[in-house]
Amino acid sequence: MKNTRFCLAVAASLLMGAATVPAIAADTGSTAAEPSMAERLGNGRKFVADKNWRNAIAEFRAAVKADPSNADAHNMLAFSYRKQAKPDLDKAFEHYRAALNLDPKHKGAHEYIGEAYLMANKPAEAQSHLEQLEKVCGNKTCGEYIDLANAIAAHKAGKPVPNDPASAARWLSMY
Repeated sequence: MKNTRFCLAVAASLLMGAATVPAIAADTGSTAAEPSMAERLGNGRKFVADKNWRNAIAEFRAAVKADPSNADAHNMLAFSYRKQAKPDLDKAFEHYRAALNLDPKHKGAHEYIGEAYLMANKPAEAQSHLEQLEKVCGNKTCGEYIDLANAIAAHKAGKPVPNDPASAARWLSMY
């Protein structure tokens, strides 16, 4: 009986002591949150402005992965693939098409895919997107229409397609 009381007393003291011992948290890794979609797009735009295509592609790819239904992310990913030193037109066309499937009235995607078609020496396809821009803009005076019309005219004259960063800057400033 004496041993039983002793064992119960030891058990009670252990239980009471255990209740006052702080719990130790398991290692859960980093608590840093992933960047938001807006942050990804903003970071990507900064990289575009700096012509840092590799980092722009990384940001826009992450944005597309996070939200595959974001036409702007697809458009800017395609733009970055097209503008790098060694353009990846296959990837550019893939993402321009995705942007236009998501938003058939996306002015930037129509302009940029038209310019990509000129790079691929497919002026008829570029002209088709110029016509789409006229419908989307409701006129021939919106910036995207003018930029693509100028690029088509340059292509017809045998000049290289203008690699004018102003169109990218204009588009970036809209968002």
